[in-house]
Amino acid sequence: MSVSNPEAPAGVTSQPRFAPVAELGAAALVLVVAGGIYMASYAPRRPPLTVPICLAAASGVLLAVNVVMLMRTRELAWDKFFLVGRWTLLSYVIAAGLIEFAFVRDHTRGGPLVVLTAMLVLFAVNVPLIISFTVARFQSARSDAT
Repeated sequence: MSVSNPEAPAGVTSQPRFAPVAELGAAALVLVVAGGIYMASYAPRRPPLTVPICLAAASGVLLAVNVVMLMRTRELAWDKFFLVGRWTLLSYVIAAGLIEFAFVRDHTRGGPLVVLTAMLVLFAVNVPLIISFTVARFQSARSDAT
């Protein structure tokens, strides 16, 4: 739904206010990427896992908060969200699977593989969530304008 802005010129409507889903998603991605870079900086040695685990856990918390906030949003074009989300999730799951295959093929084992897998899952869920939300929020505004 569009909301009239009293300061806007006549006939111009403003976007509804949405929770900061894209911003929290970006923050979660930054944490995952930082954890991956930290782990890569130790290659080919085995990295200490405390920092990457903390970063992945913080990213997971941000993702959970993001999903809860998103579920409470009413003014979103949910049909477009799921349409875009389905296909972007498929593509990112395939990409994450290929990256996971490269880690396994490169003989990454044990704890580092588990942490990297968790980070890949967070990555593969976060990016489609951000893309789907962004498309759906602007689709909602355009469909109300017509």
